[in-house]
Amino acid sequence: MAKKILIIDDNEKNRLLMSDILQYRGYEILQTEDGEKGVSMARQFQPDLILLDMQMPGIDGFAVAKILKSDTLTKDIKVIAVTSLAMKGDKERILALGVDDYIAKPIDTRQFPVLVEKYIGSA
Repeated sequence: MAKKILIIDDNEKNRLLMSDILQYRGYEILQTEDGEKGVSMARQFQPDLILLDMQMPGIDGFAVAKILKSDTLTKDIKVIAVTSLAMKGDKERILALGVDDYIAKPIDTRQFPVLVEKYIGSA
């Protein structure tokens, strides 16, 4: 059975790029543009990994990360923040939320799947 990855990002092009790269490598992809729906999907589908945009309207990635990491159903799911927040101190502030790693946008399409494999292995 393929490993499941949930992409939570309000930008359709970003979701499509990450989805295409990971589907090509055999992962099952779930996706949503909304933080609230992302939390619900994480609880329902228990993905192996969540790729989480930090800047979204409504419930942003900061709030989503806090919810996921404090919920007994989702606290052990690996979460990688995928964000354009790349100023000094942003990475540390994001990692302090309890996420497992951080990728700055635009993503490096060669290194991106390597990082995913580091956390959940190959599909």
